[in-house]
Amino acid sequence: MTQSLTQSAIVWPQDYLPGTTDNFVSNEIIVAGLTAHEIWAQLNDTRLWPTYYSNAQDIRFHDGSGPLLSVSARFRFTTFGFPVEAQVCEYVPPVEGQAARIAWYGWVEGDAQSRLDAIHAWLFEDLPGSRVRILTQESQTGVPARQLASAVPNPMINAHQEWIVGLATAARNARAKE
Repeated sequence: MTQSLTQSAIVWPQDYLPGTTDNFVSNEIIVAGLTAHEIWAQLNDTRLWPTYYSNAQDIRFHDGSGPLLSVSARFRFTTFGFPVEAQVCEYVPPVEGQAARIAWYGWVEGDAQSRLDAIHAWLFEDLPGSRVRILTQESQTGVPARQLASAVPNPMINAHQEWIVGLATAARNARAKE
């Protein structure tokens, strides 16, 4: 079996390049026995988020779409105590030989001290040996982003780890019910 020596990467808008913003976090796991399609199903359906991720509540869609994510879908949810407005800016479902991608631009309204802007990106990639790579990264700007970046332990890293492990667990549970 030939294994690729490279892995896919998140595609960043210039204003959100990691290392140039106020806060950047990256979480990744690789798990055996699941597929990108199975992971995608758990993230794409926002009704499922609160069942495996304790930091996502009050998910609502503004544009009549939803509960499934889609290109340009506008939604709102509460996370880290922030009411986040969001719009999907990348939406590439899983297909064989290509990484699946979802990203949204999110923002918290406010003045110069409370405004937060972010890109939250996801990548699901099937790997040889019946494995799947689950990667999530978030790049943020604003005073709240600087505060999150300086916190130890880092609440973003810890929460996003819960989210990706929860995705994998939810996908396993869904498979077991089939």
